[in-house]
Amino acid sequence: MTGGQLYDTIGATYTATRRTEPRIAAQIWAALGDARTVLNVGAGTGSYEPPDRDVTAVEPSALMRAQRPAGAAWCLAATADRLPFADQSFAAAMAIATIHHWPDPIAGLRELQRVAGRVVVFTHDDTAAGWLDRFWLTRDYLPEVAGLVAGRPSLTELAQAIGARIEPVPVPWDCADGFFEAYWRRPEAYLDDQVRRDISVWGAVGPAAEQRAVRALGHDLASGHWAERNRDLLALETADLGLRLLTAP
Repeated sequence: MTGGQLYDTIGATYTATRRTEPRIAAQIWAALGDARTVLNVGAGTGSYEPPDRDVTAVEPSALMRAQRPAGAAWCLAATADRLPFADQSFAAAMAIATIHHWPDPIAGLRELQRVAGRVVVFTHDDTAAGWLDRFWLTRDYLPEVAGLVAGRPSLTELAQAIGARIEPVPVPWDCADGFFEAYWRRPEAYLDDQVRRDISVWGAVGPAAEQRAVRALGHDLASGHWAERNRDLLALETADLGLRLLTAP
């Protein structure tokens, strides 16, 4: 299933929990440098589009395009591997939490580099040694996530393909954008059906794994076992859970 098909299925209530997180947005916008024209690829409902620049958006899912707010950037239906723009049409191109849905991420990144002078990508390092243990949700409740990333290019391969530098993106404990890792200090949120519906990972692992994980987490929250095992997290303001920003050149 392509990213567009996936979000035509799961994206009906995406804007309920998936919003721009200002602290992450600031890091992304700083990486754009002084670019005045920006292409947002896999743009979804428009989160993280800088309000003070000339933005053009690309999004394959009709359902996601329909949820873009009034006044959002012009958005057309297209995919990362075939962008309908001439070489170097934009000062910068951005791709936010989307390249894991692309059939060929490296080809897509090179296409972004073809149409823009700078490329900024917000993604996840899910190929580093021990990454599955970095986040308690995958470590203790949802090991099936490992199967979702099998065969993907590593973060290093992605960066090398476009000559990008890599920097960590800390996740604040009260993150406004409800992506998979966002509730690392608010575990009860993962018991909420609405929260899970707006995170593609839950749909990808399937209903059996999802319900098993939810039951186990609910039990551990009620018994106090989760708090006991993860007490070191409760004093943290941010966590490094493998989110990364690639910037080229």
